[in-house]
Amino acid sequence: MAFFPLEQVVIPQAIADTSTTQLLPLGTRIKAVDSTYGVGEFIYLTGVASTVVGSSVTFNMDDHTTALLAANAIGPVAFAMSINVASQYGWYQIYGKAVGKVLAAFADNANCYATATAGSMDDAVVAGDLVKNCKGASAIDTPSTGLAELEIQYPFMDDGLTA
Repeated sequence: MAFFPLEQVVIPQAIADTSTTQLLPLGTRIKAVDSTYGVGEFIYLTGVASTVVGSSVTFNMDDHTTALLAANAIGPVAFAMSINVASQYGWYQIYGKAVGKVLAAFADNANCYATATAGSMDDAVVAGDLVKNCKGASAIDTPSTGLAELEIQYPFMDDGLTA
C-alpha cells in the first residue's frame, strides 16, 4: 500500500512509516489515495505495545492515545498503517478500504467483532462487541499474515447489547 496525500500539503511522515519523534500535531487528519485501495482518511496517533500493520485500536480523542481493540471496548476505532508501538507516532486509517488483522476463517462481507485477541477482529457474533461502520471486504488472506480487506466509515465501539 502506497497512499499519497490528496491535499496540497507536505507531510513529514509517510502514511506507512512510524517515527520515534512526533512530526505532526496528534489528531491531524489527512486524505490520501492508493492505486489499489482508493481514497482513505487517516489520523495521526501515538502507538501502543504489540501494534502491527492492520492492528485495530480504539483511540482517545482527548490525548490521542491508542489501545489495541478488545472485547467490551468503547470509542472510535482505527487501523494501524505501520508497526507503531509504544512511544512512537504513526498513521491509522479511519475511512475507506482498509486492511485489518482478523482471526482464522474470517469471511468476506462479514460483520466485524472485537475478540479476546487484542488488536484483531473476527466475524463470530459476540453481543456488545460489534465494530460499527466496519464490514469485511475479503476473506482472510492467509493464516500466516492474518489480514483481510475492510470497508470502514469512521468505525466505533459502544459496548452495546445488540449483536
